[in-house]
Amino acid sequence: MNINAMRARQSRPSVARVYSYVLGGRDNYGVDKNVGDYFMSDLAGSEQLAITNREAVLRAVHGMATDGITQFIDMGCGLPATENVHDVARRVHPDAKVVYVDNDPFVVAHGRALLAVDDDVDAIEGDVGKTAWIREHPAVERIIDFDRPVGLLFAVTLSFLEDDEDPAGVVKFWTDQVPSGSQVYISHFRTGGTREAKATERKILEAFGRGRWRTDTEIRAFYGDLEILDPGIVPCAQWRPQPGEGEHTLSDWEQMIVAGLARKP
Repeated sequence: MNINAMRARQSRPSVARVYSYVLGGRDNYGVDKNVGDYFMSDLAGSEQLAITNREAVLRAVHGMATDGITQFIDMGCGLPATENVHDVARRVHPDAKVVYVDNDPFVVAHGRALLAVDDDVDAIEGDVGKTAWIREHPAVERIIDFDRPVGLLFAVTLSFLEDDEDPAGVVKFWTDQVPSGSQVYISHFRTGGTREAKATERKILEAFGRGRWRTDTEIRAFYGDLEILDPGIVPCAQWRPQPGEGEHTLSDWEQMIVAGLARKP
């Protein structure tokens, strides 16, 4: 990467790097810390958007693996964390396979260094909206067997696709590619009328230039004809919580991000 490209990257906050910073990660720049600090101080409590989302996606991976799924595609994976998709899946299936996808070359470089632990785990650079390109990528072709059930993960990813980028079409493309028994996990920002919701949406749009809050009906439509599994589409904090978790009254922040898991019949 040339010096100008590096300077351009350091001058703009990244969704993945800010998300990682809020979760305690260290791979970020000053501009990312500034945005993350704003969320954690000026909008104190909004870090629960990132925290409860991450906890829910890892529970979803465990649930999929427990249901017998051994291969996963993580769309918009973000930076490596303390626990990652392959770590969770391999506690159930030691031979689980994972392809991580992100459009940030910084993320992919770190992913290849830290996540590609063997030939059955890889990270590729790709825009989630370029579905056919990802599907035909050599790493996807090599690692994923599309004749067997696949776990598809869209953790907040669709929240950063505008309506004209057809997020529903992205999900449908992938559900058409995978066989019966495959599962699809989606988490998404949910429209809210509170001061906190409006301030969070405004800051995300200002920082990243995109970000879409959607209604329950709009989020439900992403699943098409898939069978939505229990407990339905609910706030991430209440999506299959561990014993003793998710029983408190949810904050406005926690109600802003919802999740659901569905199975292809």
